[in-house]
Amino acid sequence: MTVEGTTGTVHGGPRLPQERRLVTEIPGPRSRELFARKQSAVPPGIGTTLPIFVTHAGGGVVVDVDGNSLIDFGSGIAVTSVGNSAPRVVERVQRQVADFTHTCFMVTPYESYVAVCEKLNELTPGDHEKRTFLVNSGAEAVENAVKVARHATGRPAVVVFDHGYHGRTLLTMTLTAKNMPYKDGFGPFAPEVYRVPLAYPFRWPSGPENCADEAAAQAIDMIEKQIGAGNVAAVVIEPIAGEGGFIEPARGFLPKIAEFCRANGIVFVADEVQTGFARTGHLFACEDEGIVPDIICTAKGIAGGLPLAAVTGRADLLDSVHVSGLGGTYGGNPLACEAALGVLETIEQDKLVDRAAHIGEIMLPRLRSLKERFGIVGDVRGRGAMTAIELVVPGTKDPLPAGPIAARCHAEGLLVLTAGTYGNVLRFLPPLVIPDHLLEEGLSILERAISAD
Repeated sequence: MTVEGTTGTVHGGPRLPQERRLVTEIPGPRSRELFARKQSAVPPGIGTTLPIFVTHAGGGVVVDVDGNSLIDFGSGIAVTSVGNSAPRVVERVQRQVADFTHTCFMVTPYESYVAVCEKLNELTPGDHEKRTFLVNSGAEAVENAVKVARHATGRPAVVVFDHGYHGRTLLTMTLTAKNMPYKDGFGPFAPEVYRVPLAYPFRWPSGPENCADEAAAQAIDMIEKQIGAGNVAAVVIEPIAGEGGFIEPARGFLPKIAEFCRANGIVFVADEVQTGFARTGHLFACEDEGIVPDIICTAKGIAGGLPLAAVTGRADLLDSVHVSGLGGTYGGNPLACEAALGVLETIEQDKLVDRAAHIGEIMLPRLRSLKERFGIVGDVRGRGAMTAIELVVPGTKDPLPAGPIAARCHAEGLLVLTAGTYGNVLRFLPPLVIPDHLLEEGLSILERAISAD
């Protein structure tokens, strides 16, 4: 799509003017008209964070039907990490769509699927022999990882953690910790899923200095006594809890859990759906503590906005499944595969791992300054371009809802997302290609929104 910008007709993508520009209230009249149509055509269960209707996006901005240009601190929930309409993604998809859009890889395969799997086998942590297969979404990847682990081990149980989020299918909804809105009224849930404590430093009763050791000991004790380690097929964990509030487990916790899994023949599954593909200043977040998962699940940032996800793991695990035990009609669609190859080229050639670290170097000091100045900011956390603040009633750790501050940011043209088990976390996921001046401007808007509370 082409649009009229401040410098003439331009396409979406990085050539879009990188500026915040408000010409109407947010949302504007045309967006309100479209939202009324949405309400009469789409069930209310499909919620909307900010009801502006987007016409184009790129770099660090999204532009709506009313001509407003907003700073993007959301990236479609960590999906457009390389930017919307990233050139290498666009070029590859355009070539592919002119050749063919689908054959089903399980019927007549094509090279791009294999190429994506080869790259993931190469790039994910560990130098062991690996296999990869492709699916459509993060939830589908996690569900398939559990299938593989159960088949390979012959065990039924799956262990997950407080504050974890893994998807909205029956199994992944069961794996997810938070009731509202993800689980409420949707039971009964899948069997043989067990939940143990996560090392949440800000809220650990005896303090963050004790968090890693005590949380790991509690989790392992619960597994051994309440489930039996010999019954556990997989432990599934996000290296940084996403929807749960961007919780970084206390350092040392993940290595202890991974070591316990290795000692007991349990498949360690890293859910890197939100944390993967350079988001945290590593290509994958589990690299921060040297964790080598048995299986790693990826999605979101993998294909620049096209639906794609992957399950990558030890060859002996994935090879254990019988022919046609894995797969699906759309898994590894050729357009999405070409997009993924464009994403991986962009991350490498544009050094976006380093760029993510640089974004963190800009954002985290300013967020910490907010904590020093405003009592409602109880905690600042995150790595790279995946950061957050947890809001509290000043002088306590009682949760303070994040919605009102998010709404003030939205009104000023800054798109931010909320998260957290208690609904009190503002999370920031800017595109890795966002220019520095938009980061700084967005942080200034955030500061004004907080100071008005």
